[in-house]
Amino acid sequence: MAGEMSMIGSMILALFLAGYLGQQYLPPPKPKVIGLDLGTTFCSVGVFHPGSGEVEVIADEEDRRSIPSIISFTNTTVLAGHDAVDVADKNPRNTIYDAKRFIGKIFAPHSLEQESSRYPFKVISNNGSAEFVITTNVTFTVTPEFIGSRLLLKMRKMAERQLGVPVHKAVISVPAEFDERQREYTVRAANLAGLEILRVINEPTAAAMAYGLHKVDVFSVLVVDLGGGTLDVSLLNKQGGMFFTRAMAGNNKLGGQDFSQRLLQYTTERVRQEFGIMPTVKEDLHRLRQAVESAKLDLTLQPSATVRVPLHLRVTEPVLFEATVTRELFEALNEDLFQKILDPVETVLAEGHLDRDEVDEIVLVGGSTRIPRIRRLIAEYFGKEPNTSVDPDLAVVTGVALQAGIMGGSWPLQVSAIEIPNRHLQKTNYN
Repeated sequence: MAGEMSMIGSMILALFLAGYLGQQYLPPPKPKVIGLDLGTTFCSVGVFHPGSGEVEVIADEEDRRSIPSIISFTNTTVLAGHDAVDVADKNPRNTIYDAKRFIGKIFAPHSLEQESSRYPFKVISNNGSAEFVITTNVTFTVTPEFIGSRLLLKMRKMAERQLGVPVHKAVISVPAEFDERQREYTVRAANLAGLEILRVINEPTAAAMAYGLHKVDVFSVLVVDLGGGTLDVSLLNKQGGMFFTRAMAGNNKLGGQDFSQRLLQYTTERVRQEFGIMPTVKEDLHRLRQAVESAKLDLTLQPSATVRVPLHLRVTEPVLFEATVTRELFEALNEDLFQKILDPVETVLAEGHLDRDEVDEIVLVGGSTRIPRIRRLIAEYFGKEPNTSVDPDLAVVTGVALQAGIMGGSWPLQVSAIEIPNRHLQKTNYN
């Protein structure tokens, strides 16, 4: 009997040694589950690598780790991401963006008309659900979840190209305020892209995971998510590995696009002052928009940037417009918009019955939180610096990829975040 026990013990030890040596010297297995951030303005895909424990945000062929959430229909094909952006100005009525604003929602006729009035493409109601009208060789309609599915398919193919294996399973993030229908239709979009969704995780929780807050001793976490088109502020309570969304507020019409628009208005006025005519040619406006967006990004890192654009201005020979924009000017043009960020911050603190000095961690998410003035504004309000240790553009996808690794059973094992649903919580919106 003792000999048998000794033999069993030796076998168990041999198995442990084989597993250890396998982890040390054999190539790690490929990730089985991808993490998806289907954002309003940009989207990303990431994976958790077994063995190394590293998260990789997967880049496209041009080494870009985010793709615009834009789909464009032509007579011959459907373009996604940067390819869609390239034809957007020449094909505005068949180029769909901001589809996330419509997915899974039921609109009253007047509210859908109001929401769709600011887009160049046509939106119609199908029993209260939004559909987009596309006119190429034929006229047809597509749903918001179909638009989402083309973006998710693009990201699935990016992941398969990088990993060298087929991908069929994913974890996906959604805004914390999404109701059950919006979550269901987001999952439908993924199913249309050939993906099985193992878990839907709230974006603020994903961001908190990216910052490692599911593994440290904090109680209250404020997540400020300011992207290209929307502002979302969430107050999370955490106990152990469980997150509970205590309060939400935001502004569905405030983001980086608005800051760029202010700079574009200033720039076009400078063109009028210098050349006596406003730029109206589509190609000129497109170049100006691109130059202004580039200048906005440069100003996050340096005190000034140059806008240099050849313009036709309805004359035979192009003219060169050149202007220097300082960070101080950019901040002055947008100061009233920046101040609006504090409205939902104050609301979530009031609804969560928390003083500003009781917040343990302030987490910044979304590319627009790179703007130095916004970081100063939040730091001054709370009397301490926000946590900026993670790339704000990639915080959500990093957290979702971590959760995907957990769902795939990847080694080394991570502490999973568990969300406690708050069915009765409503988001306060400022517009």
